[in-house]
Amino acid sequence: MAKRKICVVVTARPSYSRIKTALSAIQAHPDLELQLVVAASALLGRYGTAVRVMEQDGFEIKAKVYNVLEGGGLTAQTKTTGLGIIELSNVFENISPDAVVTIADRYETMSTAIAASYMNIPLIHIQGGEVTGNIDEKVRHAITKLADIHFVSSRRAHERVIRLGEATDKVFQTGCPSIDLANDILSDTSLDFNPYQKYGGVGGKPDFEKGYCVVMQHPVTTEYQASRENVEETLFAMKNLDMPTFWFWPNVDAGSDGTSNGIRSFRENHEVDNFHFFKNMDPSDFLKLLFNSKCLVGNSSAGIRECSFLGVPVVNIGTRQTGRERGDNVLDTEYDRLSIQQSIQKHLDNGRYSRSPIYGDGTAGIQIADLIASLPLTYSKVLTY
Repeated sequence: MAKRKICVVVTARPSYSRIKTALSAIQAHPDLELQLVVAASALLGRYGTAVRVMEQDGFEIKAKVYNVLEGGGLTAQTKTTGLGIIELSNVFENISPDAVVTIADRYETMSTAIAASYMNIPLIHIQGGEVTGNIDEKVRHAITKLADIHFVSSRRAHERVIRLGEATDKVFQTGCPSIDLANDILSDTSLDFNPYQKYGGVGGKPDFEKGYCVVMQHPVTTEYQASRENVEETLFAMKNLDMPTFWFWPNVDAGSDGTSNGIRSFRENHEVDNFHFFKNMDPSDFLKLLFNSKCLVGNSSAGIRECSFLGVPVVNIGTRQTGRERGDNVLDTEYDRLSIQQSIQKHLDNGRYSRSPIYGDGTAGIQIADLIASLPLTYSKVLTY
């Protein structure tokens, strides 16, 4: 029997960690053939060239799709989505997959979902059914309605996808593959690399041996015009805290230029020798960096997902993760430097939290590959409600 050809489209830096263990499991499965397509910001140096990490991890890239229009605004975001539909349609026609896998909720994933759906290719969606506070939620639910098979991360997400009208025999609570990576590092959580030497970056090189924070703050597309002033509040908070801080550049969302320009301007006008900036890291190294930190600050979903599993304290700023299930490790605050500082201090006084399995037990990748190999891969022409 011929192997099933499974096309997985990775479009952004965080998407790779959300699917890496599933890629490995699909690649290793005797009944499956992995067709890895890399697109959008995952190909760009400005956002960390995630494709290089994939290649270093031993994955063969079947096709590359360059579709990002720069500009950091709503029009560029919309046109990037449209170009993605056009280019991915060509790729799907050339490689003829038996199914397409799309990940999470970024606007580029909408391109994948639309192209596969209109070409009658069964669509598999990872991480549907979750609730957040920006445009990603609309995208996520729209992809749910386009998808034929759903691999969700949590119990509530499973219930929500079914309430959206999807058939119960097409929805599976596998957990999130990023939790697999978090589970893997528990066997050796030591920070066994020097971030400066291995990943370069820019900024000061503070001594982090006695403790440090990590910052990941992305623009919120529905608040993109305020992205610069929002990140400035975090910048002032971290400067006043005066702890070694590893800061990661934002995703390619509307408002990313405002966030980036805010950071650059702050560096030019203030002494911030305690800040060091990175574009990207290998997912396992990043998780070790998180595990050994005193606190993650910002609005990344890593604070909600991986950090809950690892028990890492998190200060979640603003609305980007509103509504998402979270553990006791998360303190929510507004874009206010004093509130951010006070929340960080509460975590510093409390220390590490108990680990939570909200988003999985560390076996998602294998579950996903086994299900893809065994389930009927059919395009749902009619849905029954």
